[in-house]
Amino acid sequence: MKKYDVKDSRLSKLGRGRVAWADSHMPVLAKIRARFGKEKPLRGKLIAACLHVTSETANLVRTLVAGGAEVFLCASNPLSTQDDIAATLVTDYGVSVFAIRGASRNLYYNHIESTLASKPHITIDDGADLVNLVHSKYHKLAHNIIAGMEETTTGVIRLRAMDKAHKLLYPMFAVNDATVKYLFDNRYGTGQSTVDGIIRATNILFAGKVIVVGGYGWCGRGFAMRARGLGARIIVTEVNPLRALEAVMDGFDVMPMNEAAKKGDIFCTLTGDINVIRGEHFKLMKNGAVVANSGHFNVELNLVELAKMARKVKTDIRPNVEQYILKNGKSIFVLGQGRLVNLACAEGHPATVMDMSFATQSLVAEYAVKNGTRLSSKVYPVPTEIENWIATLKLDSLGMKIDKLTDEQAKYLSSWSEGT
Repeated sequence: MKKYDVKDSRLSKLGRGRVAWADSHMPVLAKIRARFGKEKPLRGKLIAACLHVTSETANLVRTLVAGGAEVFLCASNPLSTQDDIAATLVTDYGVSVFAIRGASRNLYYNHIESTLASKPHITIDDGADLVNLVHSKYHKLAHNIIAGMEETTTGVIRLRAMDKAHKLLYPMFAVNDATVKYLFDNRYGTGQSTVDGIIRATNILFAGKVIVVGGYGWCGRGFAMRARGLGARIIVTEVNPLRALEAVMDGFDVMPMNEAAKKGDIFCTLTGDINVIRGEHFKLMKNGAVVANSGHFNVELNLVELAKMARKVKTDIRPNVEQYILKNGKSIFVLGQGRLVNLACAEGHPATVMDMSFATQSLVAEYAVKNGTRLSSKVYPVPTEIENWIATLKLDSLGMKIDKLTDEQAKYLSSWSEGT
């Protein structure tokens, strides 16, 4: 089995410093790593991980290795790999990494297959591409897998569909649905990093711009909040009436995409669904409209239809910016090839918020090893005790303390007999 495939192992010096910087902002994960180093709860286990290869991910991998696991890592998106981080994981930590930024579709899936060649006991996914490959092509590997974890909304949607169809071959934990994940990672992490990606790619001033937010889930909420904070006017598009109503109550305009398309200066999809912005919408956009996606897969933008509408595509405008010149002379600018704009055009979520998400991944891996024989092939929530423990540690790292219920208060909350 090939041990690794990275762009250039000589990039490790730069990556080493970035991993250390991220680690200094991930105190909860550091505490778990220290305990794992003593107790070795993952001793002898092989872990196949399909994740964004970033400095924060590197610290998750270090934690799993400290726990006694051997980790095989590949990218979960062709444009999310940070090549210097991949290099330092190989060179300084001896991890088998298969990830190169800008990988072709074939190479991307070859890398996933390389991680699966380890015959893992645990899978960790961001988008469910690895899990999907197990179920579609390598189903015999499932007999060896104790459990898996899924990090993102798109992946959990796929897993729940598999669960509903009784197609899951091994237990999966919906890490994305953990409160310590979606309330912070999705809202604050995606909110800030999406703004960061758009600004790095374009250097556009948000103040005064009309920004169309496709989807008002936790990621959409976060982006809308941060964009408004920079002075933008926000339009939200939704298919869910409750989320649409919430957006209205939060002070945003809500309308269908075919109306928003005429008004927006910047568009960003954050839904986890396909073809949110289509040819019919591109036709209505202003000259110079900027279009981005912050959902996991680039399918949220129908770039095939856009390409058919264009008489020319220019890629030398700015890094990560493509100009589609339509047959009527109008230009539309697409960021990061329609892939995750926060990772394709920036560095992804800040380490402070990924601290909680990756602490959750680490502890769920430990939980799976300890409880694997009692688990059936379905989607499980993250145990509440893990979430509470992580939130408590995070508050402690921020120097914050909270109250405790008195015995009288605890009794009142558990009783039905006491009233006014």
